[in-house]
Amino acid sequence: SPALALVQMELEALRSIYEGDLCFRELSPVSFQYRIGENGDPKAFLIEVSWPETYPQTAPVISMDAFFNNTISSAIKQSILDKLMVEVEANLGTAMTYTLFEYAKDNKEVFMENQPVNTVTSVSNSISVGTPDVPTSKKKEKKEQLSKTQKRKLADKTDNKGELPRGWNWVDVIK
Repeated sequence: SPALALVQMELEALRSIYEGDLCFRELSPVSFQYRIGENGDPKAFLIEVSWPETYPQTAPVISMDAFFNNTISSAIKQSILDKLMVEVEANLGTAMTYTLFEYAKDNKEVFMENQPVNTVTSVSNSISVGTPDVPTSKKKEKKEQLSKTQKRKLADKTDNKGELPRGWNWVDVIK
Protein backbone atom coordinates (compact mmCIF):
# COMPACT_ATOMS: atom_id res chain seq x y z
CA SER A 1 0.00 0.00 0.00
CA PRO A 2 1.24 3.55 -0.65
CA ALA A 3 0.90 4.43 3.04
CA LEU A 4 3.19 1.55 3.95
CA ALA A 5 5.80 2.72 1.44
CA LEU A 6 5.64 6.21 2.93
CA VAL A 7 6.12 4.86 6.42
CA GLN A 8 9.02 2.70 5.27
CA MET A 9 10.66 5.73 3.69
CA GLU A 10 10.10 7.80 6.80
CA LEU A 11 11.56 5.08 8.99
CA GLU A 12 14.71 4.95 6.86
CA ALA A 13 14.92 8.73 6.82
CA LEU A 14 14.65 8.90 10.63
CA ARG A 15 17.33 6.24 11.01
CA SER A 16 19.74 8.12 8.78
CA ILE A 17 18.96 11.59 10.18
CA TYR A 18 19.32 10.54 13.81
CA GLU A 19 22.10 8.00 13.36
CA GLY A 20 24.50 8.46 16.26
CA ASP A 21 22.11 10.89 17.97
CA LEU A 22 21.94 9.73 21.59
CA CYS A 23 18.65 11.55 22.11
CA PHE A 24 16.89 9.34 19.58
CA ARG A 25 15.64 5.84 20.33
CA GLU A 26 13.79 3.50 18.02
CA LEU A 27 11.58 1.46 20.34
CA SER A 28 10.12 -0.45 17.37
CA PRO A 29 9.87 0.25 13.63
CA VAL A 30 6.71 2.27 14.38
CA SER A 31 7.58 3.76 17.75
CA PHE A 32 10.25 6.33 18.55
CA GLN A 33 11.48 8.31 21.51
CA TYR A 34 13.33 11.57 21.41
CA ARG A 35 14.87 13.36 24.36
CA ILE A 36 14.57 17.11 24.04
CA GLY A 37 17.40 18.68 26.02
CA GLU A 38 20.75 17.51 27.29
CA ASN A 39 21.10 14.73 29.80
CA GLY A 40 20.94 16.31 33.24
CA ASP A 41 19.04 19.34 31.97
CA PRO A 42 16.22 19.88 34.50
CA LYS A 43 14.01 21.01 31.63
CA ALA A 44 14.73 18.05 29.38
CA PHE A 45 11.77 15.89 28.44
CA LEU A 46 11.03 12.78 26.39
CA ILE A 47 8.52 12.55 23.59
CA GLU A 48 7.32 9.22 22.31
CA VAL A 49 5.75 9.04 18.85
CA SER A 50 4.01 5.88 17.68
CA TRP A 51 2.50 5.31 14.27
CA PRO A 52 -0.92 3.67 14.05
CA GLU A 53 -1.63 1.51 10.99
CA THR A 54 -3.27 4.39 9.15
CA TYR A 55 -0.42 6.86 9.73
CA PRO A 56 0.35 9.37 8.18
CA GLN A 57 -3.28 9.82 7.09
CA THR A 58 -4.16 9.76 10.76
CA ALA A 59 -2.28 11.38 13.61
CA PRO A 60 0.59 9.55 15.29
CA VAL A 61 0.15 8.77 18.95
CA ILE A 62 2.27 11.21 20.96
CA SER A 63 2.96 10.31 24.55
CA MET A 64 4.88 11.82 27.43
CA ASP A 65 4.28 8.92 29.78
CA ALA A 66 7.94 7.93 29.88
CA PHE A 67 9.35 7.61 33.41
CA PHE A 68 11.91 10.20 32.33
CA ASN A 69 9.13 12.82 32.45
CA ASN A 70 7.91 11.98 35.94
CA THR A 71 9.07 15.30 37.41
CA ILE A 72 7.16 17.35 34.86
CA SER A 73 3.73 18.50 35.99
CA SER A 74 0.78 16.99 34.16
CA ALA A 75 -0.41 20.48 33.18
CA ILE A 76 2.85 21.12 31.33
CA LYS A 77 2.84 17.69 29.69
CA GLN A 78 -0.68 18.38 28.49
CA SER A 79 0.22 21.80 27.10
CA ILE A 80 3.21 20.31 25.23
CA LEU A 81 1.02 17.56 23.79
CA ASP A 82 -1.60 20.13 22.78
CA LYS A 83 0.98 22.21 20.93
CA LEU A 84 2.40 19.12 19.21
CA MET A 85 -1.10 18.09 18.13
CA VAL A 86 -1.50 21.45 16.40
CA GLU A 87 1.64 20.62 14.41
CA VAL A 88 0.24 17.16 13.68
CA GLU A 89 -2.96 18.65 12.28
CA ALA A 90 -0.92 20.92 10.02
CA ASN A 91 1.15 18.00 8.72
CA LEU A 92 -1.42 15.22 8.34
CA GLY A 93 -0.73 13.03 5.33
CA THR A 94 3.00 13.72 5.40
CA ALA A 95 5.96 12.13 7.13
CA MET A 96 5.93 14.26 10.27
CA THR A 97 7.90 12.51 13.01
CA TYR A 98 11.09 14.42 12.24
CA THR A 99 9.06 17.65 12.01
CA LEU A 100 7.54 16.98 15.44
CA PHE A 101 10.87 16.21 17.10
CA GLU A 102 12.48 19.30 15.56
CA TYR A 103 9.49 21.46 16.48
CA ALA A 104 9.79 20.28 20.09
CA LYS A 105 13.53 21.03 20.06
CA ASP A 106 12.98 24.53 18.69
CA ASN A 107 10.28 25.26 21.23
CA LYS A 108 11.75 23.54 24.27
CA GLU A 109 12.12 26.80 26.23
CA VAL A 110 8.55 27.88 25.50
CA PHE A 111 7.19 24.43 26.31
CA MET A 112 8.97 24.32 29.65
CA GLU A 113 8.78 27.97 30.69
CA ASN A 114 6.24 27.20 33.41
CA GLN A 115 8.03 24.11 34.66
CA PRO A 116 9.54 25.05 38.03
CA VAL A 117 13.20 24.11 38.31
CA ASN A 118 14.56 23.43 41.79
CA THR A 119 11.75 25.04 43.78
CA VAL A 120 12.20 28.42 42.08
CA THR A 121 8.59 28.89 41.09
CA SER A 122 7.59 31.95 39.19
CA VAL A 123 4.59 33.89 40.46
CA SER A 124 2.93 33.56 37.06
CA ASN A 125 2.80 29.82 37.51
CA SER A 126 -0.88 29.73 38.35
CA ILE A 127 -1.58 26.46 36.55
CA SER A 128 0.26 24.32 39.05
CA VAL A 129 -1.73 21.24 39.87
CA GLY A 130 -1.81 19.78 43.37
CA THR A 131 1.09 20.36 45.68
CA PRO A 132 4.39 21.57 44.26
CA ASP A 133 7.24 19.13 44.72
CA VAL A 134 9.46 20.98 47.13
CA PRO A 135 12.46 18.82 47.95
CA THR A 136 13.24 20.70 51.18
CA SER A 137 9.98 19.67 52.86
CA LYS A 138 10.88 16.00 52.43
CA LYS A 139 13.70 16.22 54.96
CA LYS A 140 11.41 17.65 57.65
CA GLU A 141 8.71 15.05 57.08
CA LYS A 142 11.03 12.14 57.76
CA LYS A 143 11.65 13.23 61.35
CA GLU A 144 7.96 13.58 62.14
CA GLN A 145 6.84 10.37 60.52
CA LEU A 146 6.85 8.12 63.56
CA SER A 147 4.43 5.26 63.73
CA LYS A 148 1.87 5.24 66.53
CA THR A 149 3.80 2.66 68.51
CA GLN A 150 7.00 4.69 68.24
CA LYS A 151 5.13 7.77 69.47
CA ARG A 152 3.67 5.79 72.36
CA LYS A 153 7.08 4.48 73.36
CA LEU A 154 8.42 8.02 73.31
CA ALA A 155 5.51 9.22 75.38
CA ASP A 156 6.00 6.43 77.90
CA LYS A 157 9.64 7.31 78.34
CA THR A 158 9.19 11.04 78.77
CA ASP A 159 7.37 12.96 81.45
CA ASN A 160 5.05 15.77 80.41
CA LYS A 161 7.94 18.22 79.95
CA GLY A 162 9.42 15.93 77.33
CA GLU A 163 12.29 15.13 79.70
CA LEU A 164 13.27 11.53 80.09
CA PRO A 165 12.82 10.40 83.70
CA ARG A 166 16.01 9.91 85.64
CA GLY A 167 17.40 6.45 85.16
CA TRP A 168 15.16 5.50 82.21
CA ASN A 169 18.07 3.87 80.48
CA TRP A 170 19.69 2.28 83.48
CA VAL A 171 20.23 -1.41 83.21
CA ASP A 172 18.09 -3.35 85.65
CA VAL A 173 20.80 -5.16 87.61
CA ILE A 174 18.58 -6.69 90.32
CA LYS A 175 16.65 -9.42 88.52
